[in-house]
Amino acid sequence: MIGERRAAASRPPMGWNSWDCFGSSVTEAEVLANAEYVAEHLLAFGWDTIVVDIQWYEPDPGAHDYREVSRPLLDAWGRPLPAPGRFPSAADGSFQPLADRVHELGLRFGVHLMRGVPRAAADAALPVSGRPDATCDSIADRSNVCEWNPDNYGVDMTAPGAQEYYDSVMAQLAAWGVDFVKLDDVLYPPVETAEIAAISRAIDRSGRAMVLSLSPGKRLSLAHLETLREHGQMWRISDDFWDDWAHVVEQFQRAARWAPFQRRGAWADADMLPFGRIGVRGHVGEDRLSRLSVDEQRTVMTLWSMMRSPLMMGGHLPDTPPETLALLRNPGVLALRDGEESREIVRDGHLVIWSARAGAREYRAVFWLGDDEQELVVHLADLGLGLGLAGMGTAGSCTDVWSGTSVEVADGRVTLTVPAHGTRLLVFG
Repeated sequence: MIGERRAAASRPPMGWNSWDCFGSSVTEAEVLANAEYVAEHLLAFGWDTIVVDIQWYEPDPGAHDYREVSRPLLDAWGRPLPAPGRFPSAADGSFQPLADRVHELGLRFGVHLMRGVPRAAADAALPVSGRPDATCDSIADRSNVCEWNPDNYGVDMTAPGAQEYYDSVMAQLAAWGVDFVKLDDVLYPPVETAEIAAISRAIDRSGRAMVLSLSPGKRLSLAHLETLREHGQMWRISDDFWDDWAHVVEQFQRAARWAPFQRRGAWADADMLPFGRIGVRGHVGEDRLSRLSVDEQRTVMTLWSMMRSPLMMGGHLPDTPPETLALLRNPGVLALRDGEESREIVRDGHLVIWSARAGAREYRAVFWLGDDEQELVVHLADLGLGLGLAGMGTAGSCTDVWSGTSVEVADGRVTLTVPAHGTRLLVFG
């Protein structure tokens, strides 16, 4: 089954997640509005996953902060159920009707889960399905609680019934038709290796090849690479990424560290794209269009694509500005999902250059992180191309992927005007 999960994520996953725009309060109508937009405007370009983020089991998220203990709707076995006041089709206690509607649009359906067992289930000592000698209380590790969301206790994986609890949760998600599980509070640090492995086993035992996304990844070390590859199909390499230029600059070094280790079915994830309308009912900032300029969004989209990060759009898609939609639909940029040998090759002050190859085509991204537009003369030698690329000699042309225009190569170099906080993405061959 792990092989099927890797096959399902053979390219970096792409889709929409409700967190940036709706926080913990998204409704079924809002999920479907975004799913319908993806199906109409983005599916043809590879965007195919819809993810319901945190606390879908909370009946009234507006009455409390997600950093406080929720009042989850649970079944008799301590497993979370979708709140029918927010998800009317789940009146029978199942996400299957919503998953079916998403599938009918040709899309994949995903949900967020916090690691562990709900406090409410442990406090009520609810039984563990399939293990009559265990309760949610007996498997709970009350000393292990997420520092920013206390909904759950950790699970003591040495306790009888611990694996069976996770088996039962994943079996329920599989029965609902879930395709993608965003598992939170497993990499914060510390990396919760035992619970990650248990959940991975539980997915395999469920019989459904659900992609496992591990989150978040504050100060995540490469020391955990093999564990991450063994169990997850994608994993966050940072805390939440927001529409702040300082966050973009920070992400460059993380992307450079992880890009050489990307491989099919196992992807380092630079986090969601906070583009378009975000903060509608979110937990960071007010209702707004992204504070990143179009040039800054293009920089983010280029860096994420060059490093082959998963792409999860965070904005409320029906309100997406046309210039942002265009960034999500550029076939030349999205071709980098099939890229190889992605890496940073130049870092000199505000100048950063990345290279990648896709098929016979060589890509070079020239980034300028400074606050003013800059004219740059970049030699092919500094791009790692040499003068004989595709018979070019010292003259010829390449293509700016974003604009589709030709860029002259003269005397073995290109001259580029790069906007402040911007990029030029060139393809040769």
